Amino acid sequence: MNRRLFLATALSSSRIFGANDLLRIGFIGLGGRARWLLENEKFPGAEIVAMADCFLPQCDKAAALKPEFAQVAKYQDYRKLLEQEKLDAVFIETTTHARALIALQAMQLGLDVYAEKPLTLTVEEGQLLVRAVERYKRVLQTGTQQRSIPINAWASKFIREGGLGKVREVIACNFEPPKAWTARPEQPVPAGLDWDLWCNQTELRPFHEELRGRWAWYWDYDGGGQSWGVSGWGTHALDQVQCALGTDTTGPVEIWLEGEGERPAVMMKYASGTVLKMNGKPRPDHSDLGAIFVGEKGTLEIKRGTLVADPGLLKDAPPDTVEGPGENSFHIANFFDCIRTRKQPNAWVEAGHRSTSVCHLTNVCRELGRKLKWDPLKEQFVDDAEASRKLARPRRKGYELPKNV
Repeated sequence: MNRRLFLATALSSSRIFGANDLLRIGFIGLGGRARWLLENEKFPGAEIVAMADCFLPQCDKAAALKPEFAQVAKYQDYRKLLEQEKLDAVFIETTTHARALIALQAMQLGLDVYAEKPLTLTVEEGQLLVRAVERYKRVLQTGTQQRSIPINAWASKFIREGGLGKVREVIACNFEPPKAWTARPEQPVPAGLDWDLWCNQTELRPFHEELRGRWAWYWDYDGGGQSWGVSGWGTHALDQVQCALGTDTTGPVEIWLEGEGERPAVMMKYASGTVLKMNGKPRPDHSDLGAIFVGEKGTLEIKRGTLVADPGLLKDAPPDTVEGPGENSFHIANFFDCIRTRKQPNAWVEAGHRSTSVCHLTNVCRELGRKLKWDPLKEQFVDDAEASRKLARPRRKGYELPKNV
């Protein structure tokens, strides 16, 4: 993207909104999550005007969901969408390994960003996103919608402000690690798929439908994005922990393992003395999207849209939010409000980066199999060069992160 285009787009996109001005929104990545949002959620004060997916038939599926999407512009290459459409913001619903680069390019062009979770594949990507939001004066909302669900927000504030007294420990699920991809026989690339663009920063592997369909299971593309995976439901749970502990700009100081095998429990200690224990057994519902907080004054479990607590703790809590269509409405509305007001959104970039970093720290500790000390100010492991090298990854030529952020 040349400098002239960058300057022209950045200047035109930072507009002042009138009371009746519709936000012009683009969607990048039209897989299952994006289509669920488009079909089940409302976008008040906004219009969806463009979609992009490197597998172009995904755009057709999404455009068929509602009559108002019939005239939406469709692109196979998201870069053309960013360059050619006059947008206010984009929803980035892509694979995890592609997300950070797209978000950075969008912000360089003056757009605000709703970035699905997990926000990043590496700690380095998160650091760049934090810097980019500041440099380009953008709004970035991470897709950890529990931050905006009223009862979850109330519970987090209750704990932060001492409702449980000092929090001694937090118990979360023992989340699954990512898997290693093993080579499969090459299959024909489906019509309409730009496989090079899909692979993005990663190795240009031979196409296989298992890889495209279940990418979130595998290390090169995500940190364990399946339901009970570290960066799947684990992202929501660990973000809930960070939010309730008031550690949105920091993180743990020690990480270690308890147990053996492929899935040892991961423990983390914060500077406050609170210990996060990821040793809970997976449960057959969505309870593992939150965590159990044990404090001096009692115990409070935060789930998605509901709470379980000792008697008397919930007397001022708002009503539950039912899971399903509409549960993201608070988060989307908060994002749109912040586009107009330029306020900090509920799941702002630093909070999203720090919570996702806890996922990355979990994976690094398991990979190395030893106790680690973490400096949350410098965002480096203490006296451990091998561990610190795992905060970034080599990227394929043509998909490098921008150097001027």
